[in-house]
Amino acid sequence: MPRATVEDNKRMSLRVTPEAKSMLVRAAALRSADLTSFVTQAALREAETVLREADRIEVSQRDHARVLALLENPPKPNARLKAAITALPDTL
Repeated sequence: MPRATVEDNKRMSLRVTPEAKSMLVRAAALRSADLTSFVTQAALREAETVLREADRIEVSQRDHARVLALLENPPKPNARLKAAITALPDTL
């Protein structure tokens, strides 16, 4: 999963059109919030949605049953898997 670089400072600059800023300011005022809080809360809600979707995999009932069956009865290692295991570096 891609990871964004996080800077140590607490500031973030955004460039928006005057029309977009005007709309954000109006919406923030209607919520009795300052612009920073309004934009931050909206962005965090969207970020939570994106991350939740990225962290979840949906499969059909057939695929779910297949995964469970493979977990309960894994296939024997084939030659390619054995070669891949042999090629792993020693980590101990």
